[in-house]
This record gives sequence, C-alpha cells and structure tokens, in this order.
Amino acid sequence: MRIIDFHNHYYPPAYLEALRSGPSAVEVTIDDQGNPRIYYPGDYNIAVPGHRDIDYRERVLAEHGVDTQVLTLTTPGTHVEAPATAVRFAALVNDAFAAVAQSKRGRFTALATLPLNDPAASVKELERACRDLGFRGAMLFSNVNGVGLNDQRFWPIYEAADHLGAVLYIHPTHPVGVEAMTDFWLMPLVGFPMDTTLAAAKLVFAGVPERFPRIQWALCHLGGAIPYLAERLDRGFYAFSECRANIPRPPSDYLKQFYYDTVNFDLHALQLGIAFAGVEHILAGSDYPHQIGSIPHMLESIRGLDVSESERAAIFGGNAERLLGV
Repeated sequence: MRIIDFHNHYYPPAYLEALRSGPSAVEVTIDDQGNPRIYYPGDYNIAVPGHRDIDYRERVLAEHGVDTQVLTLTTPGTHVEAPATAVRFAALVNDAFAAVAQSKRGRFTALATLPLNDPAASVKELERACRDLGFRGAMLFSNVNGVGLNDQRFWPIYEAADHLGAVLYIHPTHPVGVEAMTDFWLMPLVGFPMDTTLAAAKLVFAGVPERFPRIQWALCHLGGAIPYLAERLDRGFYAFSECRANIPRPPSDYLKQFYYDTVNFDLHALQLGIAFAGVEHILAGSDYPHQIGSIPHMLESIRGLDVSESERAAIFGGNAERLLGV
C-alpha cells in the first residue's frame, strides 16, 4: 500500500540563506553540529539535515518505506516578517517546493506557504501556487501575529480557496497567552494543540466552512482536542444564541468533514479521531524531522489500529491521494 506522509516540514536552503542574510525578524545562528538554529519570538527550531537536505530526506523515506511526503514550511512562518519581506519569502519557499517536487517526481509534493499578514498578496500567491506551480492548496498558521483565522480580513483568501476547491491545512503557531507556557516546552506540547483547537472552533462558529463549502480543511496533530471537545461545542450551539448566529447546523456537522492527521501516536486517541470523523478523513503524518515527530511512530501506530486492511490503506495513503489528486 502507498504511504503518504501528510505532516512533515522542510526549510528550503534558499529560505534559510534569506533569513541569515536579512533583513528578517528571525535570527539564525549555527550550533556546534553545524545546524542552523532559527530563533523567533517565544521559540526556536534547530534545522537538522532532514529539515534542509532533500537528498538526505529522500534516503530516510526510502529506509522507512514512505513513498511520498507533502512538504510544508513550519514555524515561524513568513507572516512574522514585514509584509514586503513576507511576500518575497513566501514566493521563494513555494518556488523551492515546486523545484523539489519536479526534480524528485512522485517522492514529494507540497502545500504552499502564504504571506498571511498581507491577505491580498496571499490571494495572489495561493492562485499562483495552485495554477502555476501545481499545488493543491496551502498551509495556514492557527493565528497570524495574534489575529484569529476567523477574522474577516482573511476571507478573501477563503473566497479564492473556495473558487479553487483548495486544501487549507491548519498548523499551530505561537499561541496567545504563550507567557504561561514558557517552561517544560509547554508551548509545543500544550499550546500548539490548544491553538489548533481554538482556530478550528472559531472558523466554524464564524461560519467560514458554511460560507465557503468547497474548501477542503485539514488539521494538524489529530485536530488538537477537536474530536474530544466536539460534543461540548455542539452543546454551546444549542445553549447560546451567539453560537448559532452564523451557522444553521451544529459545529460537529462541519468538523466531521475536516481531515485530521495522525500526529498523535496514541492508539486510543487515533481511534477517537476515527470514531469522530471516519476513516476516510484520517491522514498519515509523522511531523518529521522535528524532535517530537517520528516516522517509525507514525507507521507503528497506524499498523496497530483495529481497522480493516482497506481502511489502513486509506489512512496510509488513499485518503491523501484522493484529497490531493496525486
């Protein structure tokens, strides 16, 4: 069965060099092992070879039997830059993704990066990425410098995505209230899933999926807490008029149409995600090559699920094939 890793991250070398040469809001240093250390407000990433060396990454995939990865950028994202720089960096990243997909045909595809702090430029870049570069959509961050994705300044992006029938994949970033998460790595461990949950709930209650029904939504990290909290969101819909202002149906009706990746390697959590959204909305994901990610854990957890072999094949790759048209 074909294995498609939907959740993983790549820093193109040209982007890392652009950060280092500046101007940029992001500081880059080199650690003792020669890896770029990427600092941004509240966090940092260490770009190990898997983050930046595509030939090295291809060897890792072959070793583990992964056929294809869907490349995405990761934090901090281009939206932390000045708008003009964000536009330039986003185009640079997307051109690099397209070059990798072309040169390593079949091994990699990608979702675009957008300069989200410039919504008008994001519309143009999304259209360019889908129409000229052959991408099926883009990755959004769960907030844009503290502004929720439900804010109407972003609705032109959704209008364009709806027209394209695009995939919009939500990845967490620096959450509001991060000052309470500065010890024990609680920002990525707790804050990231929390911010994904918050972003998805705000989008649904704001009526974005209702208004733009052709967008295919996907959530990182098994949707944060969405499968667990969806019943509570539905109770809010029935209890509070504000929760019914923009949607005619309970939130779970929309959220069950979202896709959820398997970057929660606990079998009970994965079974909950399947029970909530159905096997057909679950996508294999590893979070490679972050320290907290693991291709072996992705493979082991999916192989351990109590599902039929046809359902396992759908999770491993069939659902992503259908969603992305690959």
